[in-house]
Amino acid sequence: MTQVVLVETHGKVGLIRINRPEAMNALNNDVVDGIGAAINTFEADENIGCIVITGNEKAFAAGADIGFMKDFDYMHAYKTDFITRNWERIKTTRKPVIAAVAGFALGGGCEMAMMCDMIFAADTAKFGQPEIRLGTMPGAGGTQRLPRAVGKAKAMDLCLSARMMDAAEAEKAGLVARLYPADQLLDETLKAAATIAGFSLPVIMMIKESVNRAYESSLNEGLLFERRVFHSAFALEDQKEGMAAFVEKRKASFRNR
Repeated sequence: MTQVVLVETHGKVGLIRINRPEAMNALNNDVVDGIGAAINTFEADENIGCIVITGNEKAFAAGADIGFMKDFDYMHAYKTDFITRNWERIKTTRKPVIAAVAGFALGGGCEMAMMCDMIFAADTAKFGQPEIRLGTMPGAGGTQRLPRAVGKAKAMDLCLSARMMDAAEAEKAGLVARLYPADQLLDETLKAAATIAGFSLPVIMMIKESVNRAYESSLNEGLLFERRVFHSAFALEDQKEGMAAFVEKRKASFRNR
């Protein structure tokens, strides 16, 4: 059987490739469980500081596998904890995750990309939530993460009309962090991930946790959380090294502690 998730290590960066080209990388339990297993491995590896999830040039993931779920009834979806059971592993990892998207990221594919901390897109990328065409609705965060990324009006438009948003519009709307020519996407994403992974891992995780807190709390509560985490950073050896290196005009050598 073809391996539906491929895993590579590039220095301090873990790369996860969705590998179902015959199905436009449609997401089923095998794919999502494979991504979760790869994340578990990278999470446990102290040498890995950033994770990249990608597909191929035609599709990041063209959606959830409709054939896989078309015959679900309510009790099956509820009792098997569909989506929550395994998809959410991307959200819970403490290390930064970048989605490198070329081609289609539709339905569950768009939702999976939005679970990541950042989306870097090729100029060929197309995003959308076309579930309404299938007589259903987004169920992996499309109605919740999309408004937070692009605002209510565009989210309503995409979810209710099923139209696709191209890469340029997605970057302008705030869904995409960086936009690259398709033939440069993976190389540039791996470079950016290597830059992130080169910093102190405890600080990387502190920053990720603090930025995510901004979406879950009021401004004052978020500021209080940030201040406490900032204060705690003064207990790190890496903070001492980083500031000493700056004063001494040399490159810092972080030891992740």
